[in-house]
Amino acid sequence: MQANFRHLPGVDKIISDPRLKEAGFPHDFLVEAVRAELDSARAKIMEGAAPATLDETVGAVLTRLEAESVNALRPVINASGVILHTNLGRSPLSREGIEAMAAVSSGYCNLEFDMENGARGSRHTYISRLVCRLTGAEAAIVVNNNASAVLLALTALCKRHEVIVSRSQAVEIGGGFRVPDVMRQSGAKLVEVGTTNCTYPADYEQAVTERTAALLRVHSSNFRVVGFTNEVSIEEMVQSAATRKLPVFDDIGSGCLIDTTQFGLAPEPLVQKSIAAGASLVCFSGDKLMGGPQAGIIAGKAEYIKILAKHPLVRAMRIDKMRLAALIITVQHYLKGEALQKIPVWQMISMPIDIIQGRANTWALAAGVKTSVVSGETMIGGGSLPGGSLPTCLLAVPGKRKDPAYIQNIAALLRNRSVPIVGRINENVLLLDPRTVPPEQDAIVIKALQDLVPVFKEAA
Repeated sequence: MQANFRHLPGVDKIISDPRLKEAGFPHDFLVEAVRAELDSARAKIMEGAAPATLDETVGAVLTRLEAESVNALRPVINASGVILHTNLGRSPLSREGIEAMAAVSSGYCNLEFDMENGARGSRHTYISRLVCRLTGAEAAIVVNNNASAVLLALTALCKRHEVIVSRSQAVEIGGGFRVPDVMRQSGAKLVEVGTTNCTYPADYEQAVTERTAALLRVHSSNFRVVGFTNEVSIEEMVQSAATRKLPVFDDIGSGCLIDTTQFGLAPEPLVQKSIAAGASLVCFSGDKLMGGPQAGIIAGKAEYIKILAKHPLVRAMRIDKMRLAALIITVQHYLKGEALQKIPVWQMISMPIDIIQGRANTWALAAGVKTSVVSGETMIGGGSLPGGSLPTCLLAVPGKRKDPAYIQNIAALLRNRSVPIVGRINENVLLLDPRTVPPEQDAIVIKALQDLVPVFKEAA
């Protein structure tokens, strides 16, 4: 075995190969890739493989370099049946939103420049005006994401003071992210009231002390409590807080601006309703049900927004010009009454079931007899409408009882295409949901299914 190790080419010999010199990579980058490939070759020898030749090693290094130089972040077709799929980037943007991002990123823009007087301006001015018009708020400010929005509000207004929250709302929303942890980072002290399933206005009122800075409501995000429960409405919270002259912060997360019940879904907290109820600050995400880019929007009373805007954290949390441009367009879609027609998330939610069934049937024809169209559910996802789903029609690719790896292989073949297609596997069946795939991507899905026909026939 030691002799086989000695047959491996040295680092200097590999780097001096003309093919690597012509590749145009920096010397240090080349050395790192060569050493990584030699480590891999030694591991293979330990497993009994023959030593790689110089040509094989150079070829492997070139492949490694090419893989590392390609943009690892690439478009994916989401056929998973989860509309707001956090792992796939949550909400896709409207065509106009994408165009706005491209326009401001290709050159300079008036991000913080007042065109009228030729002086420095604020990146929040225009978006604040639009958000206020949309929600009815007195003022608004935009930061990097909703976690930033909550952290900023608590840090600027509640540091070294108490914030009262229902015990049922001290939640973890995925990825180990916990609301109590955010509150601790802000320097505010969390005071939990009520029980896991029931909280009443009196629970908040009895917990108020001279150290209380605010009452906080937190959206349950990705779970719900059913059965014997009681929640305090935002109207009741505002009424309880008013007697003590305390602000109420409403972290509604999903950024819903359209009544979800018209689509057969459960009611989701509406930003406008919270503002109208008198919440002092309402924090919500831009890339969930709002259907825009990642952003954290804080809307509410001017006296509190003014304090937030002057806090040092705002600079660390500020939104960039590209996402700001897309957010402006997203808000304009709502103001123009075209959200259902222009924003992809709402296009998916409102898509008629007969249209979905027709598309699923077309996919099935392309795939052949080994597939079928079945009824199923599309999940909303993304910490919105916990447990909420919409009826859909799915393309079903059955697995093989004697070969559990078969359906995993089919799913991998779809994921490893030049444009990856991500489905979901349930009980040894691969399911592809047209509702979460824009119709203009149908041709790509159909081509992928046609390419799999030989695999389906072989398995028959």
